[in-house]
Amino acid sequence: MKVTQEKLPASQIGLEIEITPEMTKQTYEKVIKNLATSVNVPGFRKGKVPRHILVQRLGVTRIKAAALEELLQHGIETAIKQEDIQGIGQPQLRSSFDELVNNYEPGKPLTFSAAIDVPPEVNLTQYKDLQIKAEEIKYDAQRVDKILESEREQRATLIPVEGRAAQLGDVAVLDFKGVLAKAEGDDEATEPEPIPGGEATDFQVELQENKFIPGFVTGIIGMNPTETKEVSAQFPDSYGSEDLAGKAAIFTVTLKEIKEKELPELDDDFAKEVSEFDTLAELRTSLEERFQKEAQDKTKSNKQEALLAELINYVEVELPETMIQQEVDSMLTQTAMRLSQQGMDVKKLFTQDIIPQLRERSRDEAVERLKRGLALQEVSKRESIEVTESEINAKVTELMKEYADENIDPDRVKESVENELLTEKIIDWLLLNSTVELVPEGSLKKTDAETKAETEQEVTSEATEAQTAPEE
Repeated sequence: MKVTQEKLPASQIGLEIEITPEMTKQTYEKVIKNLATSVNVPGFRKGKVPRHILVQRLGVTRIKAAALEELLQHGIETAIKQEDIQGIGQPQLRSSFDELVNNYEPGKPLTFSAAIDVPPEVNLTQYKDLQIKAEEIKYDAQRVDKILESEREQRATLIPVEGRAAQLGDVAVLDFKGVLAKAEGDDEATEPEPIPGGEATDFQVELQENKFIPGFVTGIIGMNPTETKEVSAQFPDSYGSEDLAGKAAIFTVTLKEIKEKELPELDDDFAKEVSEFDTLAELRTSLEERFQKEAQDKTKSNKQEALLAELINYVEVELPETMIQQEVDSMLTQTAMRLSQQGMDVKKLFTQDIIPQLRERSRDEAVERLKRGLALQEVSKRESIEVTESEINAKVTELMKEYADENIDPDRVKESVENELLTEKIIDWLLLNSTVELVPEGSLKKTDAETKAETEQEVTSEATEAQTAPEE
C-alpha cells in the first residue's frame, strides 16, 4: 500500500493513502457476500438472493458506502502501522466521504487523505539560570495563640447574666420577626412584606457583627432583657437569595436573656482535653512546629509555581487537539470527583448545558498544564534526571501502609508515585540552577492560574449556593 506523509499544523501528520485495485475489488465482493447472508428479500432465502436482485434492492451507492467504510478503516490502520506512526487519539478523514463514494470503482485504485495527531515536538529555548521572584511566607507566632483561643471559645460555658445591657461578645437569646422595609413611594397603607425564614423564637446568637446580616447585632447592643425594639438591617448585595440581596429590612426583636462566655483555663488540663499532649507546653511546641512547616511548605510551593510560570515562557510547542481535550477531560473529572466527595450532586452541576461552557473555560488552563508537563519532560531528557526503582518502591510501600484499609490499585499508585517523584526531582534541579528572589507576602500580583482558580471557585460556589435564612 502506498502512503505519503505530510507534516500538518497542531502536531498532526497528514497521510495520503492509495488502496490497491485488488483490495478495492476484494472488499466490495466481500461486502456483497455478507449482505446477501443478512438481508431479507421477500421470495428468497437468506444467502440465496441473486446478486443483481440484491444490488437492485439495496442500491449501488449503499453497497459502495459499506465497502468504502471498511476500506478506509483498514487503510488508515495499515498505513499507521506501516509507517510506524505513534498516533494520539482517533484518526480523521480529510477527504469528502460523499466524493469518495461517487469516485469509488471496485477494481480500480482508491486514493484518500487522512490525518492523525502525534506527540508534539518540544523546543525549550532556556531552562537554566532563570530569574524569578516568589513570595516568602513567614511564620506568624500569633497563630498559636489564636488557635488556642479559638479552642477555648468552642469549649466556653454560657453563664446567664443579669443587671446589665447586652454587649459585644455576649450570647443573646431572643425572638425576632423581620419584614422588608418600605421603598420610597410605597403606599403607607400597604402591609410590610414578611421576610421568608425571617422569624424565630428562642433564637441564640453570639453578638458579633459577622454572625448576622449587617445592622442586626448592632441594634441589639445596649438592649436589656424583656425589652422589645425595632432593629434596622441591610441584606448585602452579594446575599444568596436574589429576592433579598441589597434590600433593607426591619426586625422586631425581643431580648429574652443574656449569657456570658466563661472560658476554660489555658493549662495542662485544657491541653489534654483538646489534644493528645499531656502539657500545654507540648501542645504549643507541636503547633509552632506545624505552623512553621506550613510557612516553609507554602514558600517552597510559591517558588515552584513561580519557576514553572517562568519556564513556560521558553516553551515552543504545537499542541495537538487530542491532547488538549484529554487534559480538559482529566480536569473536569478531577473537579467532579472533588465535588462528589464534598457531598454535592455532580449530575445537577454538570448538566448538558453547562459542560460545553466548562470545557471552554478550562481550555487555557489545560494548555498551560500541558506546556508545563512537556517542558519538565524535556528538562528530564536533556539532563538525564531519573528516579530509581528503590525510591519508587519505598514511597509506594509507605502509601500502601497508610491506605491499607482502602481498595487501591498498586500499579496505579506506582505510576502516580513515579510521576510525582520525577517531577519533584526536576523542579528541585531547576531551582538549584536558577536565581530565586524571595519577596514579602502579598507583594506580587496574582498569577493567571491563581486568578483562574479563584474564578472557578466562585462559579462553583454560585452554582451550589442554596437560599438561606437571614443569618450570614
